[in-house]
Amino acid sequence: MSSRRSRQSSAPGITDDQIIDLVSKLRHLLPEIRQRRSDKVSASKVLQETCNYIRNLHKEVDDLSERLSQLLETIDSDSPEAAIIRSLIMQY
Repeated sequence: MSSRRSRQSSAPGITDDQIIDLVSKLRHLLPEIRQRRSDKVSASKVLQETCNYIRNLHKEVDDLSERLSQLLETIDSDSPEAAIIRSLIMQY
């Protein structure tokens, strides 16, 4: 059984062409791959880079949340700035 056939039977709602299109869209979203200016990047590399990019984004959000929390500790808790910081922290 070919990989194409097994992939279609395990995921009947998505075609190979849709997978290729999605990988292509991911390729254009990833800064590291976009900077290479090469279309010859394997799908597995694109998926690997996507996972790394998402992990890095999560880390950045965590770091920024921590910095906002530290900033909140240094200002008057009743100020408008404190309310803005609290609302930003609560979004994540």
